[in-house]
Amino acid sequence: MNTTISDFDPAAYLDNEEMIAEYISQVLADGDTEELMSALGHIVKARGMSKIAQSTGLGRESLYKALTPGAQPRFATVMKVIRALGIKLHAVPV
Repeated sequence: MNTTISDFDPAAYLDNEEMIAEYISQVLADGDTEELMSALGHIVKARGMSKIAQSTGLGRESLYKALTPGAQPRFATVMKVIRALGIKLHAVPV
C-alpha cells in the first residue's frame, strides 16, 4: 500500500478571525521571534499576499523577503503587516 503525505500548510486553516487570533496568541505566548515571523507569513498567505502588500505599501517581493525564515525585518515593517492583517496586540503583566 502506497501512502502519499502532503506538506502541512497552516494557512489552509486560518480561515476566520478567531483561528487567526488564537494562532497568533499562542505564538506570542511562546516568545520566539522566528516563530512569530513564520506565523505572520502563514496569516499573510491565508489573507492574500498581494492584498496585504498593497495595504502595507510594500511590494510583494519585499513582503515575501521580510517574512522569510531568518529575515530580520524592521519593527515598523512588522507593525505595518500586523495592522494590515487587522490584528491588535495587547500587553498584559507577566
